[in-house]
Amino acid sequence: MTVETFKQEIAAALRTYERHIVCLDKTPPDCEASLVSLMEKAINAYENRGANLRHGIALDRQITVILSQTDSDRPLCGIYFNLHSPYHKKTSQRTAKSVG
Repeated sequence: MTVETFKQEIAAALRTYERHIVCLDKTPPDCEASLVSLMEKAINAYENRGANLRHGIALDRQITVILSQTDSDRPLCGIYFNLHSPYHKKTSQRTAKSVG
């Protein structure tokens, strides 16, 4: 199994990225390079997974690649964009005040 095995999935993800995703960290060529690298890592994780595990996962801050075991020889491939807004306020953790 190689990255070429999932060429169609990568192409579909790149079309989606170029059309719908605005990312200040990755240009479309950078996204393609990340997808290839993450796919290689996911394939490695999938091929070297433990006996009771069904997935190979690789991710960075913007992209998650998951290969899932199926009944056929070719695993199911999922490519997800980890979206967030730079305008989203981070929740602050409240500290408990001691009463004394």
